[in-house]
Amino acid sequence: MSRLGKLTRRAFLIGSAAVAGGVAFGVYAVTRPAENPLHPREGATLNPYLIIDADGITVVTGRAEMGQGAQTTLAACLAEELDVDWESVRLMHGPKAAAYYNGAMLEGALPGPDYARPDWQRSLGETLGVIAKPLGIQVTGGSTSMRDGFERLRRAGASAREALKAVAADRLGVSVDRLSTESGAVVAPDGTRVPYAELAEAAAMIDAPQVEPRPRSEWRLLGTALPRPDMLAKVTGTAGFGVDTRLPGMKFASVRRSPRLGAAMTSHDPAPALATPGVEQVIDIGDGVAVVARNTWAAMQGARAVVCEWGEAPYPATSEAMTDRLLAAFDGSPDSTMRDDGDADAATGTVIEAEYRMPFLAHSTMEPMNATALFADGKLELWSPNQGPFVQARVAGEAIGIDGDDVTVNTTFMGGGFGRRIEADYAGIAAKVAHALPGTPVNVTWSREEDMTHDFYRPAAITRIRGAVVDGQAVLMDAQVSSPGLMAQAGGRMMGMGMMGADRSIVEGMFDQPYRIPNYRVRGYRADLDVPMGFWRSVGASHNGFAHESFIDELAHAAGRDPMDFRLELVRGESATAAGVLEAVRAMSGWDQPRAAGTGMGVALVWSFGTPVAQVIEVVQEGDAIRIARGWIACDPGIALDPGILQAQMEGAMIYGLSAAVHGQITFADGRVEQQNFPDYDALRMSGAPRIETRILQDNPHLGGAGEPGTPPAAAALANALFALTGERARALPLEGQFRFVL
Repeated sequence: MSRLGKLTRRAFLIGSAAVAGGVAFGVYAVTRPAENPLHPREGATLNPYLIIDADGITVVTGRAEMGQGAQTTLAACLAEELDVDWESVRLMHGPKAAAYYNGAMLEGALPGPDYARPDWQRSLGETLGVIAKPLGIQVTGGSTSMRDGFERLRRAGASAREALKAVAADRLGVSVDRLSTESGAVVAPDGTRVPYAELAEAAAMIDAPQVEPRPRSEWRLLGTALPRPDMLAKVTGTAGFGVDTRLPGMKFASVRRSPRLGAAMTSHDPAPALATPGVEQVIDIGDGVAVVARNTWAAMQGARAVVCEWGEAPYPATSEAMTDRLLAAFDGSPDSTMRDDGDADAATGTVIEAEYRMPFLAHSTMEPMNATALFADGKLELWSPNQGPFVQARVAGEAIGIDGDDVTVNTTFMGGGFGRRIEADYAGIAAKVAHALPGTPVNVTWSREEDMTHDFYRPAAITRIRGAVVDGQAVLMDAQVSSPGLMAQAGGRMMGMGMMGADRSIVEGMFDQPYRIPNYRVRGYRADLDVPMGFWRSVGASHNGFAHESFIDELAHAAGRDPMDFRLELVRGESATAAGVLEAVRAMSGWDQPRAAGTGMGVALVWSFGTPVAQVIEVVQEGDAIRIARGWIACDPGIALDPGILQAQMEGAMIYGLSAAVHGQITFADGRVEQQNFPDYDALRMSGAPRIETRILQDNPHLGGAGEPGTPPAAAALANALFALTGERARALPLEGQFRFVL
């Protein structure tokens, strides 16, 4: 991370003399190449992804590292083509730059379900993705890092390799086609080796050849579980997260904001804070205060001491009143009808109906919100753990009245993101504090209580589903989902402009599932709730996965069918890929084997972010409590670029989903969030977590995401297992309100 700080500061200005006499270069093949953020010297044709110097290879990505391993796999894509030893590769987050646009982020706007998207539509999506460049969509999210970077980074590495060979051919007087590359060097037929570092400056001066990446059969790095370069620093405590930022002359600050989200601070008395040892200043930030001190602890203590008066919340004051708003939305017109197969109104058979309720959820990242800011000479510099540098720059600039182009963003490691750090509220507050202290860097770190009570929450939802079976077959699935939605809010904040049209997030994970049911309708209803809401790991699929897969189980029960057989029959004709993960998890879990007394197993399948994931959960009765004993995951992301990282993401996502299913809820009283810290918003402990087995299939014809798809099936698989064990159907989360679990 020290290398990151040196290279990204002051807009990442480097040239052939900036990195130990090395050079940055490569290929950036888009229709109209964006300006290279590395600002090379005259005559160099450079690329944002690669630095070669005397110390080795640095792969520069525009994607954040928040534990998901994105930088590792992106670097492997480039290193695979460049023929370098993995041990010589270093990783770095690039600066805020259009060159690092994420074209895959816009794929989700295409109509229809992902599993059935035709090739022409996918090609259109790739073309439209370039729009992300001028819009500044340099975002790490949506499980898109690999889908966006797989081809781009491989092509960059391949072109760089060929440029190096071209320079070596001139130097050695040998035809390019007689040269090879190996371990960071060009190799001549007689065995002469010329290290890349000796060729880099000259290679940067030529137009790099455009070549196709190597076929999969020739891969050495991709497809294997590589050691992660960031791991050593993280396990030894030397990694630089946002809260670790230290600069000469730094001050520290913390915040206290209106507990009624969006409400004003009507008055405040800073005197008690100023009497706190170590506190130096109290700054009015509009909806609250920031307290500046000699250290973070003193700042937090001072923030608690400020006496404040707050205005009223712009939303109903209690959770009960919010539920009434959700229910009232059903009386209005649908916001969307994303699926309407057959005739849902005319379908007959044995009819069942169910209503599912899902609460607001917090992101609860391990590292609380924080950012360090320095304002000087009319410009701002940020050191921020974030998922979107352009969003950070825009929000921070607006907070102090300067242009986003005058904000430099240094992206640090993140202690968790899950969508929370796509937001930039914490950067805006840090900017305000720095603006009040020009020339002084300030590290602004929120307390856990401020973080938990000032999140952008996963929206609450109520889902009503009517279904029917005839002769053991599902003939109807008619779902209505009421939720505040989040695209108008979160999408607008991310894009910096209003978002119009139907809110797809309300119904994703419900309308786009690979089930062949002849009468299948899904309608979304947008509830009027002005609670701050944002992207939460797997977004709408997180709540719709629970409702959809719970109801599929209810249909199976009504039909007198085994839940696995019932699903497979519905899925096989719609998606062979989805059927494959169900078959795999069936075999892994021993689904068809006799089960011991006091055990229950449940299954769920959700296709989200390009990847179908099937999960089975086994629960065991232990006295008067229930243990979540085992979990099985089968997924198909198309290509297992790094099986170790994929396994970690799937298993972490399952635990995240199970934690929310068992414990997670954000409730309101008097307009205030009631949950303050982890004792109020718990997660699964090691003692209560299942043993997990994961299998990664590679039959999906398209590359899918990895970070989010493992979360949506978890709650339903657990609820269905609980039904198998107890005969009680869970239709509301969190489950600890209905069942007692081994902790």
